[in-house]
Amino acid sequence: MTMSEQARAAVAVLSDDLRRRMYDFIRRADRPVTRDEAAESVGISRKLAAFHLDKLVAVGLLSAGYGRPGEPRPVGRAPKVYQPTGLDVRVSIPPREHELLAGILLEGLRVQGPEETGREAALRAAAARGRELGAAERDRAKPGRLGAERALTCAGQVLERHGFEPVREGPTLLRLLNCPFHPLAAKDPDLVCAINHAFLAGFLEGLDASTAEAVLAPRPGACCVELRGA
Repeated sequence: MTMSEQARAAVAVLSDDLRRRMYDFIRRADRPVTRDEAAESVGISRKLAAFHLDKLVAVGLLSAGYGRPGEPRPVGRAPKVYQPTGLDVRVSIPPREHELLAGILLEGLRVQGPEETGREAALRAAAARGRELGAAERDRAKPGRLGAERALTCAGQVLERHGFEPVREGPTLLRLLNCPFHPLAAKDPDLVCAINHAFLAGFLEGLDASTAEAVLAPRPGACCVELRGA
């Protein structure tokens, strides 16, 4: 399950009022909470509370264990307890990657050289981040030599997970329907689109996909970059 899919699943679970109230109670408790305490917080039976708590565990909002850390273990089986996992749930349709853009800009500031502009540093950081992503995918998938068609197939699978919404429009053309950096891209398209282009070009380089290239091709309502056979 991707982060976007997990976030949507968590939102669906929290749409139930009882679950949302129990989750809020457990988050505010600042300690592991038993089923009995969770049930009492919303005025339902322990059995029904267990059902809802298991739903919250299944989508990653809560973790479950037995007994409270640091407390003496009672005779017999320790009670099952629940606590938040720290999962940060944010859903955007279409998906956005503002954290990726922010990370690139912060890295650009951190590594900026004395003779380098902020824009140059940001583009360098974007290319490096893209190469890291591409190299990680190559290490994971071990695709071997990549022709143009296979390179775009592999790239599309990875970029789908990052919210680009890739669509194959030919054997050697991959269009990206969503700009994951929108609406920030609308505020400074020259900079943000250049960062996006550097990131995707770096990604192909890290993937060792020399048979494909990232090309600036702005289209209204879509990503400013598309991937083509080189």
